[in-house]
Amino acid sequence: MAAQFGRRLRKGAATTAVAALAVAALSASQGPGATADDQGGRPATTGAETSPEAAAGTGGATGNSPYYTDLPPLNSPSPSPTIGTPASRGDTATEAGIPATVLDAYKKAASELRSAKPGCNLPWELLAAIGKVESGQARGGQVDANGDTTSAILGPQLDGNGFALIKDTDNGAYDGNSTYDQAVGPMQFIPSTWAWAARDGNGDGEKNPNNIYDAALAAGHYLCRFGWDLSTQADLNSAILSYNHSQDYLNTVLSWLEYYRKGTHEIPDGTGSLPGNRSDDNDSATVTPSPTPPPSVKPSPKPQKPETGTPSPKPPSTTPPSTTPPSTPATPTDTVDHLEDAGTAKLTAQAGDAFTERVSTRAETKAGAAVAKVRIRFTIVGTTDATFTGGESVATVVTNSTGVAVAPALQAGEKTGTFTVRATVVGRSISGLDYTATVAERAADTLARTSDTALTCVPGGEFAEQVEVKATYDGEVADKVAATATLIKSALDPTANDKGPYFKDADGTTVRTLTGLETDANGVLKLPKLYADDTTGTFMLRITTAGGAALNVTLTVAAAETSSPSPSASPSA
Repeated sequence: MAAQFGRRLRKGAATTAVAALAVAALSASQGPGATADDQGGRPATTGAETSPEAAAGTGGATGNSPYYTDLPPLNSPSPSPTIGTPASRGDTATEAGIPATVLDAYKKAASELRSAKPGCNLPWELLAAIGKVESGQARGGQVDANGDTTSAILGPQLDGNGFALIKDTDNGAYDGNSTYDQAVGPMQFIPSTWAWAARDGNGDGEKNPNNIYDAALAAGHYLCRFGWDLSTQADLNSAILSYNHSQDYLNTVLSWLEYYRKGTHEIPDGTGSLPGNRSDDNDSATVTPSPTPPPSVKPSPKPQKPETGTPSPKPPSTTPPSTTPPSTPATPTDTVDHLEDAGTAKLTAQAGDAFTERVSTRAETKAGAAVAKVRIRFTIVGTTDATFTGGESVATVVTNSTGVAVAPALQAGEKTGTFTVRATVVGRSISGLDYTATVAERAADTLARTSDTALTCVPGGEFAEQVEVKATYDGEVADKVAATATLIKSALDPTANDKGPYFKDADGTTVRTLTGLETDANGVLKLPKLYADDTTGTFMLRITTAGGAALNVTLTVAAAETSSPSPSASPSA
């Protein structure tokens, strides 16, 4: 990067030295350092595979655009968040925090990469570190509920004047510049890289580099290409250097990565701290609004001698400009006063089943008006293995035009009992709304034999057929339902019988009650063999399940029928 720009921030030497110490510590604790080529790019040992951006000679995802060189503060990474404070430079209380929607985007992207590329081991803190260095976390979290930045984030045009020379590749579609390319969005992709790296991170059907969800997911996939394992220091270094080919950039990103790994906290959108120092020795922000043509300037007319009696023009005001930062326009999130239940029915399900009802929450102003386009976070709280569909315990949903957000369907695990689903507003510190959900044990409401063969046995013998039943609940298979089988005295006396048919345990001992039984995946329960003692008569086996299903099965013990002898022939007279 230093070679690209030909100059460095004068106070950057000190920050680079501190960053180098952080990198040295990381390398000592996590593994060997990377062996990079002369341009600080991919490790020389990774083979001949070449990324599209490297083949094009664009210098990484950003085209080696400038970046923020500020290092993490020395204080704890998890101070108490400052609520409602607008973004400003040098605010160490908010510098450690990450704006809520931006943080949500990083974690969502990392979660998706865990499924798509599990071998990459991408930490969300790496996305946060790069987002901090590239755009100051989307200019302190200046994003709406969908993750779109409130204004375009653009780097300087890459015209070769102190920067890399990258002529226009997108006809100005992303950066508004049809002559040269500019890095775009909170993760600062150049258009030629975005053309192949783009992702739709928020599911709106678009791939927008100025959307933090799209940009974060694209950055995650970019860092995980080439089969890199980011849990190893060498691959981690290679991935970061592929984003921007600069050792100073690597040092700075690693410093923020280590800082965020120690802990951070969520702050409201728009209240993040803006870094102050850039790698191109320009103390202005890296991000600039979309370029607009300068207004035409007409030459000033020749001064005229004032007429008699005409007052002399007043000298220009010497009052210094106001130092008060401009107020940030209110977002829909700012207007939310409270959350209301939007008609959620009772949340109950049996273990292993999907909940038929879903949590529904409405965002409202103080006057009770609906607030659309607000991001609601649903979090499962408590000792439970229940999840949302897809296996996540956290889900974020944007409110619709009526202010309502409906959480994904809940999936019950095997742990029974109650837990809580908590709804909160992303980027707003107001009380959450709790919903109680209950997971009941698996149950059956009907039992039926799978055969209609009569069950008979001779005294001292064994029954030829084992008892088999099928359990259902509301007509559906009731799998993994607990059951008990008892040989009872009669339909009116359910106490265990002390004579007649019996089961045997593993030691061959007579047993007339079986507990700990369970139906299989098809709802079927097959009992062990039944034996008979010397008592004859009609007996009863009762099978019961969780949920109240019960079935009485008749057993008959009778002596074997003997055939009558044939009459003898009469002797001849």
